Amino acid sequence: MPKRSHGPAAGDTHCSIGRALEMIGDRWSLLILREALNGATRYSEFRDRLPVASDVLTQRLGVLVEGGVLDKRPYREAGARSRMAYHLTPAGRELVVVFGALQQWGDQHCPHPDGPLVRRTSRTSGHPLRVAFVDADGREAPLGDVDLGTPVEAAAVRSTPPLKDGTTDD
Repeated sequence: MPKRSHGPAAGDTHCSIGRALEMIGDRWSLLILREALNGATRYSEFRDRLPVASDVLTQRLGVLVEGGVLDKRPYREAGARSRMAYHLTPAGRELVVVFGALQQWGDQHCPHPDGPLVRRTSRTSGHPLRVAFVDADGREAPLGDVDLGTPVEAAAVRSTPPLKDGTTDD
């Protein structure tokens, strides 16, 4: 049997990627989150923007609320009954990085014939943005230098500051 070289499989509760995919990894959850990042909050907005069955939409919204990615809050329009709106939590808003990376990858590796349909830009400066790995000193790490499989124990050993003679105390 071949050895796995990149850690646990999806669904393994010890694997961060597997746990994240359990919550947000299906197509409809990702598309719901895309719409939420684009400002949708009401069930009717999600239903109108996505060709998803109502029961699937209801189920996926429930999973995202239960997972702490969306918050459910009541609202009421004048003369109407109270309804629920779905707002991104801080954890949900942080997914903008994931969506930016997916968008960047899609533009690069499966581009639209007419070019990118949207651009990632800074709201403050208007400058184009791209997703990258940045180290603790603010320097961008080349993708070839990124290791997503370093065990925590090994990372802790690597970050042990050297002694005056250049060695570490481990």
